[in-house]
Amino acid sequence: MGDVVRKLHLVPNDGGGAGRVRRANLAQILKAAEQVFAETGFTGATMAEIADKADLPKANLHYYFGTKEELYRAVLANVLEMWLAPISVIHPEADPAKAIADYVYSKMEAARSRPFASKVFANEILHGGAQIEGFLSHDLKSLVEEKAAVLDGWIAEGRMAPLDAKNFFFMIWAMTQHYADFDVQIRLVLGKRQLTRRDFANFTEEVTRAVLRTAGLSPSD
Repeated sequence: MGDVVRKLHLVPNDGGGAGRVRRANLAQILKAAEQVFAETGFTGATMAEIADKADLPKANLHYYFGTKEELYRAVLANVLEMWLAPISVIHPEADPAKAIADYVYSKMEAARSRPFASKVFANEILHGGAQIEGFLSHDLKSLVEEKAAVLDGWIAEGRMAPLDAKNFFFMIWAMTQHYADFDVQIRLVLGKRQLTRRDFANFTEEVTRAVLRTAGLSPSD
């Protein structure tokens, strides 16, 4: 997975025309592949379908990614990078209520703006997580342990209520990613054809309130 992540950053950001075209093509391919893999799964997806969705010749896909497997790993790497960045707000010097609320907001915004990303990840996990096993058992495990230690420190200082820090993160992930993974269920129950920004603003407010309440915090803190 690390090799794939590095490959995503090989296109030089030099401002040149050729560099801009390559970056645009790469972004276009990853966006299209994210949707196709989310809708059809890895097995059902084809490079031809992804090329059609990206509105690019199939040869362009093979210029960047030799195989469907390589492209799939790149999509997963891109998703994981997006998800890891927001957790940086949780550090010892931060205000617990603000940091946790900001993290929940970032996760909810990802569910709203990148629902296919969440579905690709969920599909991978449901099928055993073979492509990201190393990431889950090493990188993510270490990151969760690091951030759980921050929460444990806040608890020891009396800055938030006692709780199982790791399970707290699992709860946040389940609550926020639900709005992407189960959007069909939510729309049908609410009788909506499409979820709006206003809907997500309301969802985010409720989820944030519930998460902070669990931690013995409130937005006013």
